[in-house]
Amino acid sequence: MMPIHELSKVPAGAPVPGARGAPAAPPAVHPFGLRLLTGVVGVFVAAMMSGLNSRMGGLALTDIRTVFGMGVDDGSWITSLYGAFELAAMPFSAWFAVTFSFRRYHMAVVAIFALLALATPFAPGVGVLLALRCLQGFFGGLLIPVLMAAALRFFPLPIRVYGLALYAMTATFAPNVATWMSAMWTDTVQSWQLLFWQTMPMAAFSLCAVAWGIPQDPVRLERFRQVDWLGLVTGIAGLAMVGIGLSQGERLDWFNSALICWLFGAGAGLVVVFLVCEWFHPLPFVKLQLLHRRNLGLGFVVFVGLLVVLLSGSLLPADYLGHAWHFRTPYLAAIGLGVGLPQFVLGPAVSYLLYKKWIDARYMFAAGLILIAGSCLAGAQLTSEWMAGEFVFAQALQACGQPMAVISLLFLATSVVQPMEGPQLSGIVNALRAFGTMLGSAVVSRVLAVREATHANVLLDQAANARRAATAPSLEALVDVSHRVSHQGFVLAIADGYLVLGILALALVPLVLSLEYIAPPLLAANKH
Repeated sequence: MMPIHELSKVPAGAPVPGARGAPAAPPAVHPFGLRLLTGVVGVFVAAMMSGLNSRMGGLALTDIRTVFGMGVDDGSWITSLYGAFELAAMPFSAWFAVTFSFRRYHMAVVAIFALLALATPFAPGVGVLLALRCLQGFFGGLLIPVLMAAALRFFPLPIRVYGLALYAMTATFAPNVATWMSAMWTDTVQSWQLLFWQTMPMAAFSLCAVAWGIPQDPVRLERFRQVDWLGLVTGIAGLAMVGIGLSQGERLDWFNSALICWLFGAGAGLVVVFLVCEWFHPLPFVKLQLLHRRNLGLGFVVFVGLLVVLLSGSLLPADYLGHAWHFRTPYLAAIGLGVGLPQFVLGPAVSYLLYKKWIDARYMFAAGLILIAGSCLAGAQLTSEWMAGEFVFAQALQACGQPMAVISLLFLATSVVQPMEGPQLSGIVNALRAFGTMLGSAVVSRVLAVREATHANVLLDQAANARRAATAPSLEALVDVSHRVSHQGFVLAIADGYLVLGILALALVPLVLSLEYIAPPLLAANKH
């Protein structure tokens, strides 16, 4: 009988010696081909479906709030709860995929996610709507991590980087294309229900592709004998609390709110308990010991910073155009498509270059960060006369820099783990991804609020000084000055936001260059 602490070392799909009900022989080896590729594409489509659903809920928030009669403050919970429960689910997905078998688990989660999306427009009230968004966020969070696990497991070494490029597109393609899709459903077709029902054809394709293309592993329910129940409960509860605190912090004035203090205090305590449980448990959901490796520990610090920087390509231009020119999503679509569509070409191109022996992934990563920093510095020249056309150059730099940075980081991180460690690595990567995105949104929102107030105070002082020598202004003049000051303060704050993110991108470059060198995959394979 295999010792209990050795169960976590058994590769996914292999029988557990001595376990009751284990198969007599391992499943047949499935070489990579059209069938397996189709299955992985099905996993990719499901992950994209989850990403689009998350992003579009925020883009079309005004339309959804109107339908359900919600105010701005109440409506903020629609996106807040989704993101928080998405974060809470991500560390645990790969563990359950191994336990229930990758194929069956993925199909079940996709089916439940699609049913929740189908039911959401029929919610009879706000309470049911928020409950459905919590469940959608949770099951959506279960979908994204299995894509990385699939890329590490099913793609052979000579093409594995292309599999990682598929995962990278969930961060570089989905958030940017979501703007166009949201505009199409709400303004062109004028059917807000399609914001949720668009998942149905994607889910149907994913189910068919995975059912046909992914091999069936044995179900390993014996793993439940060792499940870390304390870690599961504290992890889900703690991460959800932290996620809600990050997303609601700016609206509730951060630590001046008792609710935010309670969410961060209790959430942080539960997360600490979760991490301690995971560190000492023989069959953890996430293997924290992996962070001892330089490219994972330091690389994930860079990863969180990179996620904050990437908001310069989507959040800042959308905020400016929406505030300054009252653009709805149809007019913002070109901004997102300018970054998203080139990823179909640039992603494979970056993967191809990483296989060349004269390419160092660290320098590719650094070059991507420099391009993103250049985009931010171009955006920092923002004035109140800018419209969508003035963002073209900055967005072009984003389109080139994002895949160079994201794919290179994934290559540097995943190259120092064994295939059997893929599921445990996937949980860490995706939890940090969700956390970094929420942290970035909170940080950027806070920077904009502080800088807008600072610029408004300076502008008001200047206006007051200019009026001292003049006669008493009329009420209309004071109102006009107030509007002008508010508008100009916001424009200057957006410019400052670009500048801060550009400096952060440059600050990450020395950390990237200090990562461990990894030889191109083909070169490493030839050495062995």
